[in-house]
Amino acid sequence: MSEKLSTQPYKGTRDFYPQDMRLRNWFFGVIRNVLETSAFDEYNGPMLESLDIYAAKSGEEIANKQTYNFLDRADRRLAIRPEMTPTVARMVAGKMGELTFPLKWFSIPNMYRYEATQRGRLREFWQLNVDIFGCDTYEADLEVIESAIRIMTAYGADESMFTVRINNRRFFNDVIAVIANTDADTAKKVSKVIDRKNKVPRESYERDLIDLGLDEEQIERIDELYKMNVTEATALCPDSQGSQELRDLFDALEKTGLAKYCVFDFGIIRGLDYYTGTVFEVFDNAPENNRAMFGGGRYDNLVGLFVKNAKISGVGYGMGDVTLENFLYTHNLVPETLGAGVKVLVTRFGDVPYEHYLNTVDTLRRAGIVSSVYLGTKKFGKQIDFAVKEGYTHVIIIGGDELARGIVKMKDLSTREERELTLDEAIEILKK
Repeated sequence: MSEKLSTQPYKGTRDFYPQDMRLRNWFFGVIRNVLETSAFDEYNGPMLESLDIYAAKSGEEIANKQTYNFLDRADRRLAIRPEMTPTVARMVAGKMGELTFPLKWFSIPNMYRYEATQRGRLREFWQLNVDIFGCDTYEADLEVIESAIRIMTAYGADESMFTVRINNRRFFNDVIAVIANTDADTAKKVSKVIDRKNKVPRESYERDLIDLGLDEEQIERIDELYKMNVTEATALCPDSQGSQELRDLFDALEKTGLAKYCVFDFGIIRGLDYYTGTVFEVFDNAPENNRAMFGGGRYDNLVGLFVKNAKISGVGYGMGDVTLENFLYTHNLVPETLGAGVKVLVTRFGDVPYEHYLNTVDTLRRAGIVSSVYLGTKKFGKQIDFAVKEGYTHVIIIGGDELARGIVKMKDLSTREERELTLDEAIEILKK
């Protein structure tokens, strides 16, 4: 090979240097803390799945175009996972008789999706998945929405920074059927048009609705829905199951103090056909990043892909790490000193046995103090330079004189203060 290899990662993927990992560990840590305190259990699944489960969920064309897929040596069609929902549905179906419902599960796996890269969208990404299985009522919808809000506020976000926009697919289908005097199949086609309403010119949007049999008056009545609150909208179709689900959900949001983060939005559809009830999207309110960051909803039929006639409802959402990172930086919610804390470097001199430095570091680590002995033989000044550049907060200095007197010198690199102490005294100060 004559040409030098590129130092760049594959298109749409990222390298994570230590400073990048500190950021990731911090925001994944926040997520885990929020969900675990709400009694969600973490799970994971394989990176490789049968391509068939994605084809069954999203269609053969989408599955082939958006996945990294291949035939293995036994001619099985496999795909690197582009999403987690089919995997968790398979896992639930596989142990239906052993699991205790309702389940509250979450995962933060990495995914691969073959698509055009852009802001907030890469080919490799990590995605938080939060799901509740086995609860048919609005309480599960409320709990997953509440968990999303709690995650956002745990980073320091408030209601001015994000909004949860909520609709209901059952309500949508029923009210469209009333307004357009049409059947469920046409209502589903109308939902596809409305889902892309803000992505196409108004003329194209109206033409697509007219092609489905709607007239100008009916289109105007649909337009009015975008201006309505949940009470006004559900009054158009008061006996609909979806209307009742919306009323129950918003009543609970009001009573729990979460309503300030949420609004009814008839335009929230979530284009995937498997959504059956509540649907929602979380929007960044910043003008420079005003977009849907993540969303989800109720899906009552996915487990049935694996077990015939299985009646296990599900509701959940997925949040990508790229859009979350953009949100945190947009609103200045990333701490300036991630991973900040006491970090000690033990410097070295030629007149002290190396094993004494190793024993010193071992004592520090046993006390729970992040520490390392300097690796190499550079002069003392270079060792201090290294400590400063690498974010150490203190150095422990032990030369021949200190060793003979049974003490150490501890230097605080932020104040440049230096003190003579026993190692035990130094540990007590560092722990405080």
